[in-house]
This record gives sequence, C-alpha cells and structure tokens, in this order.
Amino acid sequence: MAKSATAAQPHDSLSGASWRDYYEMTKPNVVLLLLLTALVGMCLSTTGWLPWQPLLAGLLGIGALSSAAAVINHVMDRRIDAQMARTFNRPVPKGKVSPKRALIFATVLAVAGYLVLEVWVNRLTALLTLASLVGYAMVYTMYLKRATPQNIVIGGLAGAAPPLLGWTAITGEIHPHALLLVLIIFIWTPPHFWALAIHREKDYARAQIPMLPVTHGVAFTKTSVLLYTILLAIVCLMPYLVGMTGLIYFAGSSVLNVGFLYYALRLKFNADEHTAMKTFRFSIVHLMVLFLVLLVDHYFKITL
Repeated sequence: MAKSATAAQPHDSLSGASWRDYYEMTKPNVVLLLLLTALVGMCLSTTGWLPWQPLLAGLLGIGALSSAAAVINHVMDRRIDAQMARTFNRPVPKGKVSPKRALIFATVLAVAGYLVLEVWVNRLTALLTLASLVGYAMVYTMYLKRATPQNIVIGGLAGAAPPLLGWTAITGEIHPHALLLVLIIFIWTPPHFWALAIHREKDYARAQIPMLPVTHGVAFTKTSVLLYTILLAIVCLMPYLVGMTGLIYFAGSSVLNVGFLYYALRLKFNADEHTAMKTFRFSIVHLMVLFLVLLVDHYFKITL
C-alpha cells in the first residue's frame, strides 16, 4: 500500500486530476463543520437579523482560507500520508496533483479569502483568519505535528477559532462569549483526535509521528481522552452559568456530554477494536449538534 503510493509520488502532471481531487484537498467535511461553528458565532453575536454582506462574505472568506490551510496540509504531509492507510489515496501522495500545483491552488484560495474578508467584512476578521491559517498549516503541520505528542493540544487553537471569526465578522470586536466558544472547541479537540490516533496508532508509529499513543502508549491516551472529556463537560456548562444561554442549551449540552462520557468510559475500561472509531465519530456529532443547540437556544431562549 505505502510502496505503491510512494511510487506514484514523483508523477507531476494534471493528466489524472479532476475537480474532485482539488475539492478533496480542501477537506470539505472539516471546513463545513468549521463554517457551522463560524455561523453560530455570527448569530450569537447579535440579537437581530444578520446583515447579509458580512454574513455571506464572512463565510466565503473564512471557508476559502480554511480550505487553503487544508490544501497546504495535504502538501506538507504528503510523505506521511503515503505511509498511512487512512490517507495514502489522497491526491498529492497518489500523484494526481503535484505539490507545486496544489500550493498554487492554496495560494489562490488564501489570497481570495483574505481579500474578501479585508474588503467586505473587516480587517480584524481577515487578520485573525490568516493567523489561523498560519497556525494550522505552518505551526501545527510543519512543526508541532512532528515535534511533540502535545501537538494536537497546542495546534488545536487554530481549529478552534471559527466561532470567534464569525463573531468578529459581524461585530468587529472580540467578546468574552466568543472566546468561550473557542474554549469549548479547544478542549473538545484532544479527545476527538486522540480517539482517532488510538485507532491509527500503528500508522502513526510507522510514519514516525509522535502522536500520544505512539509516545506514551494507548492506555495513557485512553486516560487522557477520559480526563479531557470530563473537562469538556465542565467547560460546556460555562455558557449557561454565565448567562449566555438558557435551559435548551443546558439540557442539550448535558445529554451530549453524557454521551461523550459514555464513549470515553467505554474506551478506557471496556473497549473493543471498534470503540476508538465510534468515540471519534460521536465526537463529531457532539460538536455539530452542540452548536446547533446553541443556535436554537439563542433564538428560543428559555430561562428560569
């Protein structure tokens, strides 16, 4: 598997490339989840209707810069991807898209996204979104991922930024409530990603990437997932405790956190070969539904 992927790598033409290959490099499922959290940040920033220009331009610009970061990640990780079962078939390691053309594509996306935010939203959002790109594509992908088992903890801040970006797109200012949304995603990221890393531990070991299961063992990582999930449940209560949300959010987040804790406990104490991936998949559902509940609570807020 790895051998065939590596052998294809020197190929440098677009003969086998299609728009789907470029689309795949943008990690659309990840970007859509980021845009959902950005949209919720926009909605929570105001009690009225959202102005259409920063709404549409904000989502377009944030999406373009996030997609650019994903493409850069594909290029920088192409040798690692070629050695892993989950990623060996990506367009760059398979030789469908050359690194040079992928970087040109990423540059076009990044420049276009920044200009959209700068011209039609505001400079604060443009600069923060650009900083997120640098944090993920450069600091995390090029350095942290290869340097420390805490890579996803430190680098997760870049991926946690979209609610703040959405908030600033509408208001032009940084608000503590927006930072609280960032904190939720920041704490959510380690148990989410470590569950996947447990499932793919042999792949990461073969690629010599110091993910936590590789450096500290699977048992230690399972404990870390459980502890972070407990911390996440506490952090998720904070929007309700500070008066940012009402009872709908309190009830919804509580149910979601109980579900996440169930999977984390099962992963730690009663796991089978599928538990890690089930935990990973539920974590995605957890974040997506949590932010949808935030949205419902904002427009139909119920308080005691």
